[in-house]
Amino acid sequence: MARKRRRRKAAAPPELKSPDGRVVFAHIAEAEFARLLDFYQIKWEYEPRSFPLRWDEEGRPVQSFTPDFYLPEFDLYVELTTLRQRLVTRKNQKLRRLRELYPWVNIRLLYARDVRNLFLKYGIAGLLGSPSRNGSGPSAGRAGDN
Repeated sequence: MARKRRRRKAAAPPELKSPDGRVVFAHIAEAEFARLLDFYQIKWEYEPRSFPLRWDEEGRPVQSFTPDFYLPEFDLYVELTTLRQRLVTRKNQKLRRLRELYPWVNIRLLYARDVRNLFLKYGIAGLLGSPSRNGSGPSAGRAGDN
């Protein structure tokens, strides 16, 4: 009897890992945002909670929203988007629904232009594909460089 071969999952590229290696981000912008928060010693949690938005007849969640970051010191959720406009529209709809259902949740959506401007301001290379301007920003020290 032939054995089934298990395909091993490819290791995440280092640029998608947090400096301590415990978190693997879905997008380079998230990794760079985390490095920026670390640089300024702002505590963060990555995708710590999902908010159900729609349920089926039995009450099981069928649609949820999971913000990228939670900043506990500010009681603030942050969602980054660097997506195509069609997908941004869907994310905006989910965010409106989240605000209807959970009005007490403090959440901010950063659009692609906001993320680019933030990264330009702090000289972060990741999303823009250019090196840090002065070498002293969050991108200057990668995981394992300390």
